[in-house]
Order: sequence, then C-alpha cells, then structure tokens
Amino acid sequence: MTFFEELHQQRWDDHRFYHHNRVNQTLHLMSACCFLTSYVLLFVNPVWAVMVGWLLAMLLRQTGHFFFEPKTYDEVNQVSHDYKESVKVGYNLRRKLVLLSIWFLAPIVLAWQPSFFGFFTEAEVGRGLIYNTAILWLIIGIGAVVARTVHLFFLMGVQSGLVWAFKIFTDPFHDIKIYHRAPLHLLRGEMYDDMSEWYAPRPMSGVGGKTA
Repeated sequence: MTFFEELHQQRWDDHRFYHHNRVNQTLHLMSACCFLTSYVLLFVNPVWAVMVGWLLAMLLRQTGHFFFEPKTYDEVNQVSHDYKESVKVGYNLRRKLVLLSIWFLAPIVLAWQPSFFGFFTEAEVGRGLIYNTAILWLIIGIGAVVARTVHLFFLMGVQSGLVWAFKIFTDPFHDIKIYHRAPLHLLRGEMYDDMSEWYAPRPMSGVGGKTA
C-alpha cells in the first residue's frame, strides 16, 4: 500500500476497534482541542504546552480508553478484546499503563532528586519543579513516539513505522474531523457508534486488521 493508503487503514482500524463509545469519542474531541492548543503554545510557552498536552489532552484521551471503551467481545468487528490488544500497532492498554506510570513517577522522583540523578545542572535545578517536570514530560512524550516508531521499523517495516508516527502527530486534526458530532449523538442518547459513517478500506495485505 502507499503511505496514505496505509494511513487510512491504520486510522480506520484505530476507529473501529477502539472508539465505539460516544463518551470516549467526545473526550477525544476535547483532547484534540487541547493538543492543538498545546501545539500553538510550543511557540509561545513550551512549559505550558507540555502541561496542557499531558495534564489535559493525554488524561482526557486515556480516560476515554480505560474507563468508557468496552472490554468485552466486539460484536461489530467479530473479534475479542485480547485480539485487538495483540494486533494494535501503537500503544495498547498494557503499554499505555507502562508509559503513564513513567509519566506519573517522573515528578515524584524529581521532587526527591531535584537534579534527577545529575541530569539537571545546579543552575537548571534553580528553574523549579514545574519547569523541569515539563522538560522530563516532553522527553518522555517524544521518546515514546520515537521508540515505538523505530520498533515498528523492525516489526512491520519502515513505512508502517513512519505512517504511525505521522498519524500520532496529526490525530488531533483528524479526531476533530470525525468526532465533532459525538456530543450531539450523546444528547440523542446514542451511546455507541455502529461504525457505519466511515468508509472502510480494503484490508492491508499480510497485516489483517492491525491497528494504530
């Protein structure tokens, strides 16, 4: 498949496997708006950009996945939750728990070790806990994307890894596009998406439903 055909496939799999619940979709819409705000803040105040990205955007996004998305058998796609977790291209729930644990522990360790075991100089320690926490969270965020992208180079090929990385950075724009009506569906009492509003591409040869 071409780069953009595979991008469409990864987005379709991500949507149909992990975004059934309209509350989750609404939280993704809110998260996307926060991420776009974070993108703008990167050019104005990087510390606030990281704080908005992690404390608002990421928490809203992952709350939707962990607490609202069903973990039972997927009748729409006729697959089990364990199957979806095993074929997920990006961060499945287990990998997300590891990533979020690192994120959560970083400021705690920093409060105990202001230099973060020598990572920050004495002058940098003087910038304060919030500033240096933002630096660590920025490194964790970028590192998580880079590490998984390189890992995918070996698992699925260079193109698949680059597609996933591009998808991650452009997800806020795409989420607004496809989930902007989610709050309206909730107001109508429609709790779950029947996946009928998306054009499903043909399966990727040799991949068979892997999701980003």
